[in-house]
Amino acid sequence: MNIVLLCMGKTQMPYLKEGIHDYEKRLKHYVRFARIELPDLKNTASTPIPSIKEKEGKQLLKQVKSGDHLILFDERGSTYTSKQMSFQIEQHLQKGTKRLVFAIGGAYGFSEEIKNRAQETWSLSSLTFPHQLVRLLCIEQIYRCFTIIKRENYHHE
Repeated sequence: MNIVLLCMGKTQMPYLKEGIHDYEKRLKHYVRFARIELPDLKNTASTPIPSIKEKEGKQLLKQVKSGDHLILFDERGSTYTSKQMSFQIEQHLQKGTKRLVFAIGGAYGFSEEIKNRAQETWSLSSLTFPHQLVRLLCIEQIYRCFTIIKRENYHHE
């Protein structure tokens, strides 16, 4: 299985880049993983929010293939414990999902078009986090899920 993390904008903070790279290296022991950072929209100060969401949604959807299983990360999505999330990922492994795509939207969330394309919406928390930090949290949780699936000593209860 391939796992892809789609993100709007570039990761800028050095400490976040370092953490993301660390977990990406760890993840490659379990699964093929790619992070795709799409460029932020330019000159959006006077652009209406729905238009920003629509343009970002189109950028994200260009990266999603027809057979992909798309999961959006959004604060209003389904919440899982790490063990429950690992079970969800394990189900995709067992049923032979070829590409599992996780998406992190821009500051205003997702367009209706991408919400309609997604099969699921998950939440990391009901708290709001900076999008660059969410990338690190997502990658760490995906890594944690694989250590749970493999029954390795990383996750503690």
